[in-house]
Amino acid sequence: MFSNTNTPRLLARRQRLMRPLALSVTLLTPLPLLAQPAPPADGEEQASEAAAPPIPLVPEGAVWDSFHGQLNAQKYSPLDQITADNVNELEKAWEFHTGDVSDGSGDTAATVWSATPVFANDTLYIGTPMYRVFALDPATGEQRWQFDTQSSQEALTQPALKSRGVAYWEADEPVEGEACQKIVYFGTMDAQLFALDADSGELCEGFADGGVLNINDWNDKPENWPLSLLQPPTVVGDRLILGWAGKDWEESVAPAGTVFGIDAQTGEREWTFEALTPEMREKSGTANVWTHMSADEELGLVYLPVASPSPNFWGGNRTEEVPLATSTTALDIETGEVVWSRQWVHHDIWDYDINAAPTLMDITVDGEEIPALMQATKMGFLFVVNRETGEDVWPIEEREVPGGDGNVEGEVYSPTQPFPTLPAPLLDQSEKPKVWALADAASFGQCSRLWDDLWYEGMYTPPTTQGEGTLAYPDSAGGVQWGGVAFDPVSQTAVVNTSHIVQYVKLFEREAYEEADSGSGNESGFSPQEGAPYGMRLEVALNWLGMPCWEPPFGELVAIDMTTGEVKWRGPVGASQQYGFFMPESWGSPTIGGPAVTAGGLIFIGASMDAKVRAYSLETGEQLWSDQAQAPVVANPAVYEYEGRQYVAFVAGGNTILKDHVGDQVVVYALPE
Repeated sequence: MFSNTNTPRLLARRQRLMRPLALSVTLLTPLPLLAQPAPPADGEEQASEAAAPPIPLVPEGAVWDSFHGQLNAQKYSPLDQITADNVNELEKAWEFHTGDVSDGSGDTAATVWSATPVFANDTLYIGTPMYRVFALDPATGEQRWQFDTQSSQEALTQPALKSRGVAYWEADEPVEGEACQKIVYFGTMDAQLFALDADSGELCEGFADGGVLNINDWNDKPENWPLSLLQPPTVVGDRLILGWAGKDWEESVAPAGTVFGIDAQTGEREWTFEALTPEMREKSGTANVWTHMSADEELGLVYLPVASPSPNFWGGNRTEEVPLATSTTALDIETGEVVWSRQWVHHDIWDYDINAAPTLMDITVDGEEIPALMQATKMGFLFVVNRETGEDVWPIEEREVPGGDGNVEGEVYSPTQPFPTLPAPLLDQSEKPKVWALADAASFGQCSRLWDDLWYEGMYTPPTTQGEGTLAYPDSAGGVQWGGVAFDPVSQTAVVNTSHIVQYVKLFEREAYEEADSGSGNESGFSPQEGAPYGMRLEVALNWLGMPCWEPPFGELVAIDMTTGEVKWRGPVGASQQYGFFMPESWGSPTIGGPAVTAGGLIFIGASMDAKVRAYSLETGEQLWSDQAQAPVVANPAVYEYEGRQYVAFVAGGNTILKDHVGDQVVVYALPE
């Protein structure tokens, strides 16, 4: 539960929110809001506000104690010891190898490690894809403690063992000598949430069942598949906000999306958010939250990036409106009630999960100060709304989109979809991407032949059973992945890395699917969508040599002036790699993982195929520094200060979606002493 100092603030916040709420509801779902608490007595609101000063959106000091650095998901550090002038002197301060790594060639599934190093309690905390937690000295990397969950090494719901790390909580007024006043939380693929004393690494006996909470106890369809805790919970005040992941593309009827509000010390469930109606839960599922969330504690709101419903590429079983699916939804932190929601894809049949925590920012537009929220998406769209009400900051237009070709039984298509006017789309989806002449020549015209056999009428062209299927630019790979948007609150500059990836998807009637199925990889290949009349195949558009069939760049880093919504600069990020050879950096790389920005005028990012970590100028986009890591850094970096020295930490774990190259390295950089 929230502490006494927070409770009156949130009561007062409710009263302030009631004024715009009537307007907000018109933007929302048809679901009724639950009853609001009774208003305070006369004078109580003023007294509460006086007793509880506002919680700043941007922390007053350097904070990197959560997945995106801070609850606002800005991934911003006010530290300025490392600057654009001296970053070229950056050197490796230390590295640590966990030993928890597999390339999948043996009995253990491959590992995918996307953990953000969490700096809290003067310690760097790391969770691994083999489900161990390490506490490290932030200056030397020396191990302070480690905890082994002894979780199953079976890839139950994913094609690989996977983890995005740990979460951290501490009491406002820790009781001296009492255990678990500071807690590290870590989830596993078999749905166990562990609570560990941050000082000792021992289980917190007062949390759930002896320090372990089994989320599968709350699974409404365990016979379909278990829930998985791959993303650490979002910690807001004295509450954990917890979503979960599961199997993609396997079942038409699957566990339905739920988010849980949990007491941080006891593990008691306080509320549950459900994205689907009871009727929809009987014939569909998912619309879950599998990535991190952001929160504004002063407003008392947590912001959920909600995924698409099942099955992902055919929606004939869910033709009615599903308003909370593929949305950003704002909940009351205390109750889990919907305050506002914006749906970004109507009748989603492209697996366009909203996959990144929205980034919260205060911006000045036409002289008006706006409490804003930017939602990055797989589609390459950046939607910007008022985070109090969900109203547009710049117009978001409903535009006509392609309908079906008449070959998919039972499907009903949305005639329009939302398009942002500013910022402009990160990718040009208005026509088929151009075939890359080099890849086409090297494959003797294979790319051109594929392009001729793919249907495309612009963004939101639906899946088809014909030819090689529908070209998707982008599709499941993004666009923007879960690393999300970084933001510099001083210059009001947003920074985002985006992939340029062409995929193609084809539906197969059930009998044809059984004949065509030749297996699947990591989020590619064939998937059955059992219970639906169609199975599907999703592939990246490569030639037989493994070269992309579309023109580079394959990934970019983009900076946006959030006072105007216009691009400040953009350019290729990283380098692609094939058969051990690095491609020209002007071609860029597909990216997984996000950037961090600092008051030193820098952007730090890994994310690319070539397994390098880099620093760019926030002002110009110029690359200023790089170093080679063990494997692709498919994770957000962490920026922290310890004993007067600034550090930048990366986890080099790899992801087979980028390439078959995995690692177990934590690598940390600083200026020479």
